[in-house]
Amino acid sequence: MEYHLKTPLKEEDVEQLNAGDIVYISGIVLTARDEAHARILEMHEEGHELPFDLEGAAIYHCGPLMQKKEADQGAEEWTVVAAGPTTSDRMSKMTPELLKHYNVRTLIGKGGMNNVAESLKGKCVYLAYTGGCAALAAGSIKKVPKVHWFDLGMPEAVWELEVDEFGPLIVGIDTKSNDLFTSIKEKARESFSKK
Repeated sequence: MEYHLKTPLKEEDVEQLNAGDIVYISGIVLTARDEAHARILEMHEEGHELPFDLEGAAIYHCGPLMQKKEADQGAEEWTVVAAGPTTSDRMSKMTPELLKHYNVRTLIGKGGMNNVAESLKGKCVYLAYTGGCAALAAGSIKKVPKVHWFDLGMPEAVWELEVDEFGPLIVGIDTKSNDLFTSIKEKARESFSKK
């Protein structure tokens, strides 16, 4: 099945998805890598409000390459040069804690995630994006409304990206704990053990 979804996402948007489905996302997507995840959890622990909204959010595991240009009245404008996915498994350890406190509805990245299926259950999906598609990804980003935590550096900052038909994304882990990556590994093991 193929789905075209718009952020912010509702629970029913992601509950209908099954592992292997194709998804295209439009709306606002937030980039977040290791440092951003750590800061989000730290701010939650300290009782501080985040400068961006994670309700129904799509988090993209990505460290984009951005270019700054001067806009009217000296305002800054950013354009995306490349925005390919980074390895999602690096965020696996922090994901259960993140999802316990925030209603993030989708995580987007590459390569799958370990030990997160249970924490995604009933509320969030993992969408896999093909590595090496940084220019393709940049093509579906229409605008960069804001950047947060630029002190973390360009790849680790949280970028708000306005996307149109961002994808194709494959549902790697659905809300029912079906994990495409795990099942492929199991099938491969079975094949090798029969030889």
